Amino acid sequence: MTRRLRFAWPDAGPFRDRDGRPIRILAASDEPDHALEFAPNRDALGPIDAIVGCGDLEPHWLSFLGDAFCVPVLYVTGNHDRGLTWDAKSAAGLPRPLPAGSITRLAGVALAALPWPGSGDHGNVRDGRAAWRQVLRVARGRLLARHEALLVISHVPPAGAGDAPDAYHEGFRAYRWLLNGLRPPLWLHGHVTTASVPKLRVDVGPTTLVNVTGSVLVELESPTFV
Repeated sequence: MTRRLRFAWPDAGPFRDRDGRPIRILAASDEPDHALEFAPNRDALGPIDAIVGCGDLEPHWLSFLGDAFCVPVLYVTGNHDRGLTWDAKSAAGLPRPLPAGSITRLAGVALAALPWPGSGDHGNVRDGRAAWRQVLRVARGRLLARHEALLVISHVPPAGAGDAPDAYHEGFRAYRWLLNGLRPPLWLHGHVTTASVPKLRVDVGPTTLVNVTGSVLVELESPTFV
């Protein structure tokens, strides 16, 4: 079942041409929400502006979501997003994943991308140095646009903010540095199984972090209409 999150976005800029309408994002990661295979369930969610993937979803599922809702798909890769299902032919229906540390735009909202920072023969070894390279790139990008609120999407959460106690699912310290330094309003992530943590939403200072494993309908609302 798709969870729902209504969130007051602190920057009115992206809403100037929307007549007060929220920016509606379907975020997903790790586990397909099979309820979305049925049209009545999709219709019940209403129109959305984009699909946001936080990793470890097969190309065919991301393509299905984009086609079913007729919206763009923006996503970061997870630690399992490689191999046969991710060859050029299988992933042909998808845009390229967002580059590590890049800042792009989703309906006028600045969006920072932090895919799985892995190394090793299969790319599934945790690489803390790669995580630092990602966040430093984001930090440099923010120097050009400090006034804008930032939406962060990552596969792994920051250390101590929605992560799990085992070594493979603990968050990255580099991400926690970014969280503490930039204090983004909203951070969406996956990777952590829902059964391994007491809460799927964690607030750290002014930042709300949400584990979107499965799917979450995120409605960003203009501060002038809340």
